[in-house]
Amino acid sequence: MNRIFLDVHALQTVPPSNLNRDDTGAPKSAVYGGVPRARVSSQAWKRVTREYFGKEKLLDPSELGVRTKKVAELLAARITDLDTSVGKAEALRLAAEVIETATGSRIEVPERKTRKAKADAGETEEEAAPQSKYLMFLSARQLDGLAALAVEGAADITAYLKDKDVKARAKQIADTRHSVDIALFGRMVADSTDFNVDAAAQVAHAISVHRVDNESDYYTAVDDENTDAESGAGMIGTVDFNSATLYRYAAVSVHQLAANLGEGLREDEAVNTPVRRAVEAFVHAFVASLPKGKINTFGHHTLPEVVVVKLRTTRPISFVAAFEEPVSAESGGGHLRAASARLAEYIPEVERAYGDEQSTLTWVLRVGAATDKLAGVGQEALSLSALVKTVGQAVAERMDKPA
Repeated sequence: MNRIFLDVHALQTVPPSNLNRDDTGAPKSAVYGGVPRARVSSQAWKRVTREYFGKEKLLDPSELGVRTKKVAELLAARITDLDTSVGKAEALRLAAEVIETATGSRIEVPERKTRKAKADAGETEEEAAPQSKYLMFLSARQLDGLAALAVEGAADITAYLKDKDVKARAKQIADTRHSVDIALFGRMVADSTDFNVDAAAQVAHAISVHRVDNESDYYTAVDDENTDAESGAGMIGTVDFNSATLYRYAAVSVHQLAANLGEGLREDEAVNTPVRRAVEAFVHAFVASLPKGKINTFGHHTLPEVVVVKLRTTRPISFVAAFEEPVSAESGGGHLRAASARLAEYIPEVERAYGDEQSTLTWVLRVGAATDKLAGVGQEALSLSALVKTVGQAVAERMDKPA
């Protein structure tokens, strides 16, 4: 298959907010171009992108996965759904053995979580459910397949899983038919590197295009039941925040995504249909999602003013260097207009020096007069939905071309 890379660039202005906190509770930051910048970690944006797939129904639940330490409980629930005669404790035992065989990871009860619970006939010791030592990422179809395998061998699961063919089948179930989010963001299993999935998507830390210094808000809360004679606040505190125009970037290796998805998620589809659906969901979710740190305090509900999408065959290219020299606010204005102009000047220069004009496609979605200089950078999209559809169609057509 042809090498196909999808780059997504965005400029997004956020008001006073604390989207992504560090260990002290302050907004994350970084030094770039010799000055402090606001920063939102890649993990924060990947998390909300994954959530957006399901919350906004961009993808069917069968196309998504679950990342959890409580994988035995998750699988046990599927086992009891398939065979109601299996009790909870037995289902957990079956689930633990099947997962260990399929992934090579230990599933055991954390000692600190063993607890006491009162039963009908006096006080007895109740053991917590077994867990993985780390977060395990499995697709809905993988969990369904492992549940069916557990039910088949429920009579003597230990002996059943010792069979060489059964063991191979368990491993195959857990390592095929990946969900879209596993295919995009990858999977790492420390105990069994063969079980790892290389991520098809890379998400950069978003940084401000200008210098940012954090500020602190001193707040008070009044006790509603205080009388006129009781002055003062019921609670006082501080919360750190900043505001910024962010440059955001993500890249998708479409050919890696296709390899991760394998034959696709539906038997009646063309090979490139699941890939197209995954690309469209990613572009939509990455652009529209928003980290929700302290969102009840700041209500920072914004969307990007600029989105530039490029489909290329060379290699992913970030345009962050356009802002290595921090943008200065215009007199009486903000940073967006200057950032848009900087990007409009930088993109053609990079493409002239390193790009492939014959194989590169570019689309632009923009809002407001401050972004006018980016109008000529690529084909303009009138809406996010139109952009998503056009990009998805272009990806499918590229996949259909002979290598």
